[in-house]
Amino acid sequence: MNDKQLHRSYDTLSEAVNDLVKKGYTTDFLVHAEKDCIICRSNSMELSPEEFVIDEVYRFEGMTDPADESILFAISSPKYNVKGLVINSFGADFGYRSSKLVEHLKRHIP
Repeated sequence: MNDKQLHRSYDTLSEAVNDLVKKGYTTDFLVHAEKDCIICRSNSMELSPEEFVIDEVYRFEGMTDPADESILFAISSPKYNVKGLVINSFGADFGYRSSKLVEHLKRHIP
């Protein structure tokens, strides 16, 4: 991510998702830690950490419990000419996972 890029701040996760979709981040990706990749179920695409870059990252705390965090990653893959979103909950379950993909994502969290 380029530190000189200016990113909007969003009040809600849905506001961020809607705006990023307008910017072309239209593919929905899920973290698949067991395979150490992100996947798109709609077209069976799998991207390893080396095949995508993280363009923007946004963190949202839970309304009732600040420990319930969601992180939104706007990612792109020049190799596959695709842009999409990864939404992940960084609650208790995310902390115990140890994979190259998780470490790649965590390095970009503000």
